[in-house]
Amino acid sequence: MSLIKKTLYLSLIILFISPSESFAEDLKKIGKFKDWEVLVVSETSGKMCFAQSIPVLQAPKNNKRDARLFVTFRPNEKIINEISATAGYEFNKNNTVLATSGNNKFKFDIKQQGFAWMTSNKKENIMVKVMKKGSRIMVTGYNEKGSQTIDHYSLLGFTKAYNSAKKACS
Repeated sequence: MSLIKKTLYLSLIILFISPSESFAEDLKKIGKFKDWEVLVVSETSGKMCFAQSIPVLQAPKNNKRDARLFVTFRPNEKIINEISATAGYEFNKNNTVLATSGNNKFKFDIKQQGFAWMTSNKKENIMVKVMKKGSRIMVTGYNEKGSQTIDHYSLLGFTKAYNSAKKACS
C-alpha cells in the first residue's frame, strides 16, 4: 500500500479514536462480539470496514495507553485482512513491533505516526488464521525512549467480528 493511502487510513483511525460530529455520522458501529467490535466508515472513495479490540491487559500497568488492534477491509482498493496496531504512542524506529500468539510470531514492518503495519499479505492471512484459533495475542512495542510495552488482546469474539466486518464490505 502506498504511503499516501496509509496516511489517509491512519487519519481515519485517528479521527475514529477521537471522533468529531461530522465524522461520527459516517462511522457506523455494526456490532460487538465479546471483546471485539465492528465498525464501517463510509467515504466518497468507498467503504472501509474493520474489526477492532482494546487490550484486556497492558504492561507496564501504570502506563495506561489508548492501544488497539485492527483487521481492516477496503474493497475499492482490493484490500483484505490488513492488520495494524497502535500502542498509543510513537513507536521506536530501532525496535521491532511483534505480535505473538502461542508459538506464532508476526513482525510489523512499517511503523509510522503511532501505528504499525505488516507489508506481507501472506503473513496477514496466516495471522488471521492464528487469531481465529487462538485465545489471546500479545503485541510488543517500544516507545521512542526504548521502553517496552506489551498489550494483551483477547481473541474471544474475533471470528464473529472478522466475519461481520468482511461481510459488511463484500
